[in-house]
Amino acid sequence: MTEPAGWRNGLEPKIADEVEHVVRAFADARAGGRQITVVPDGAGGVGHMHAEGQILVREEHLPRVLDVLEHRTREDLEQDEPGRIRRVIAGYVLLTLGGPHSTVAEALDLVDGALGRGIATPNHVVTVAEDGRPGVCPATEPDAVYYGVEPFPSVSQGNGGTGVLVYLADTGLLRDAATHPWLAGVQVIDADQDYDPRTPMQGDPPQIPPYTGHGTFVSGVLRCLAPGAEVMVENAFSVAGSALEADLVPRLEAALGLGVDIFHLSIACVTRNDLPLIAFGEWLRRLGQSKGAVCLAAAGNSAIRRPVWPAAFPGVIAVGALGGDWRGRASFSNFGPWVDVYAPGRDIVNAYATGLYTCHVSPYVGDKRTFYGMARWSGTSFSTPIVTGLIAARMSATGENARQAAAAVLAEAQLQAIPGVGPVLLPPR
Repeated sequence: MTEPAGWRNGLEPKIADEVEHVVRAFADARAGGRQITVVPDGAGGVGHMHAEGQILVREEHLPRVLDVLEHRTREDLEQDEPGRIRRVIAGYVLLTLGGPHSTVAEALDLVDGALGRGIATPNHVVTVAEDGRPGVCPATEPDAVYYGVEPFPSVSQGNGGTGVLVYLADTGLLRDAATHPWLAGVQVIDADQDYDPRTPMQGDPPQIPPYTGHGTFVSGVLRCLAPGAEVMVENAFSVAGSALEADLVPRLEAALGLGVDIFHLSIACVTRNDLPLIAFGEWLRRLGQSKGAVCLAAAGNSAIRRPVWPAAFPGVIAVGALGGDWRGRASFSNFGPWVDVYAPGRDIVNAYATGLYTCHVSPYVGDKRTFYGMARWSGTSFSTPIVTGLIAARMSATGENARQAAAAVLAEAQLQAIPGVGPVLLPPR
C-alpha cells in the first residue's frame, strides 16, 4: 500500500481522509490486497488513483506494448503465466506488469513515448467518493434528520415510470429498503452479492460503515420522481464505495443483456492526462448500438472544470448539482461544457440505514451521528437520480424510448437555463 507520507501531505485534509480510507480498503485482504497508487495534482487534490502493477491495453496494440516493455510474447505469457493477460471487454485487456518496467508510471511513460497516448492507460479507481479537489462525492457525509421526516424531493403522485427498467450501479441496496413505501419493489441483481453491506451490520445500535446506504438513497430519490419505475441495483462499488475500471466494465457488459432502458451510474473518476476510460469507452460504444437506451452519470463534486469520467463522454448525460436555493450551482459541483444539465443536489432527504455512523472525513472525524432510516445528503450523486426519474416518468407518459425522452427533457432544461450555470431541471412541485 502507498504510505500516507508519500502523498497525504500534499492533499487537503478532507480529501486526504477520504482517499486514505479508499486506499486502506483496497489493501484489505478481503478486497484482494490490492495496492493503490495516489498521484496528487500539485494543488491540494488528486490527479488520479490507479491499481499498481496493472495497465489496460487496446488489444490490437498488445504485441507492440509487450515489445516496448521488454515482456515475452502474448503466446508465451498465456502459456506460462495464465492470468497475466485478462479480457475486460472486446478489444481491451488488462496486463499485469513484470520484468524491468513493473510500475505503472514507468510502463506508461515508455508506451506513450513509443506508441502515443491512449494505447494503454492505468486501471483507474472509479468511485462514489470521487478523488478530486476540493470536495468528494458525496459532497458531505450523511446528516441526521428527525425520525419520520418526509423525503425531499417528495414522492410524486401517480405511477410515473411504469414499464421503464433502470439499472443502477452503486453500493447496493439496504436489506430493509422496502420498509420505505416508495422503495417497494426495487430489486437487486444478485441476492448474494448486491445487498449493502454484503454482511449484515453488527452492534446495538448497528454500526453503519462509510458509504453504506448510498445506493438505497439514490434509488429512493429516483423512485420519488418515478414511483412506477422498475429499478435493479448492483453493488458495483463494494470497496469503500469504489471499484477498478477493469472490474466494473464486465459488470456493465453483462447488464447489456437485461434490456435496460436507462443505465444510471453513481461514479466519477479523474484520470491520468485527463484521457477517457478506454474500456468504459468500448462499453459505451456497445450501448450506443442498443436502440433507445441512455446512460447518465454524476458530474462529480470537486468544483472543477476538468473533465471527469464517465460523465464527460459525449454519449453520457452528465448531471451537475444546484445549490439549496435552486438558483445557482452548488459550490461543490463540477462544471464546464461537458456537463449537460444541473438539478437540485444540496440537502436532499431520502432513505438511509438505521444505526450509528462515525464520521471519517475532516473536520468531523470521530463524530457520532444516529440515524433512523432517513438522512440528509448532498452531492451530484443525488442530483443525477432526479434527472433519471424525470426521463423515466416522461417515457411512461408519452411512450417515447429513453433516448427520445432524454432529448425532450434536456430541451426543456435548456429553456430553463440559468445564466452562468447552464440547463436546469427541477422536480415537480
